[in-house]
Amino acid sequence: MIITVVYDNHPFDNKLETGWGFSCLLSGFEKTILFDTGPDGPSLLRNMRKLAIAPESIDVVVLSHIHNDHTGGLESFLQKNPNVCIYLLKPFPEEFKDNIRACGAKMVEVEQSLEICGDVYSTGWLGRRIKEQALAIRTKKGVIVITGCAHPGIVNIVNKAKDLLRGDIFLVMGGFHLEWSLAGNIEKSISAFRRLNVQYVAPCHCTSQKAKHLFDEHFSEKYIDIGAGKIITIADLK
Repeated sequence: MIITVVYDNHPFDNKLETGWGFSCLLSGFEKTILFDTGPDGPSLLRNMRKLAIAPESIDVVVLSHIHNDHTGGLESFLQKNPNVCIYLLKPFPEEFKDNIRACGAKMVEVEQSLEICGDVYSTGWLGRRIKEQALAIRTKKGVIVITGCAHPGIVNIVNKAKDLLRGDIFLVMGGFHLEWSLAGNIEKSISAFRRLNVQYVAPCHCTSQKAKHLFDEHFSEKYIDIGAGKIITIADLK
């Protein structure tokens, strides 16, 4: 099981393009999954090419929420590979869905939590004002949670994943929506992670440098530095 960060605000591999957005690839599962598509297609596809990821190798695209920094690359991606199944939230605009249909891709409109493929689940839509889904993945080491922006609250999402898969949380990765949070609120999230016995954290995108620094202080060697080009091999995490 491998997670590759295709796009993020910050670089891990300086050959890759960066900007405000997020996308990662999950491979080694029953299906190869692209989670979010970054803010624009050309940079997404160039990064995929540099990472030797063929668009045609992807079976499923999961879109966390409607914001362009997570969906902007979809149209260009579908021009390369329309033979995918896209999991998006039911409240997405009809025009957005019509564009997907026009490309010939299949589509699943998510409301409740559901299984995407073996051991990989959508949390279902969470939140009120901004609705969002995250991924919850069952592994032998525990549950992996991958978020786009965590608008509904990162702790709420982790709790949902824990309840859904009834397992300990091994890794939480993605945008934590702490970009503008005060240190006290960040500390509350960290304390909640500790109570939930989260083993590894890999915050990126909308988390802020201040929040990343505080998570790094608390989790030490269990903190994973994330940026475009970072590859996490689950087997390597003890």
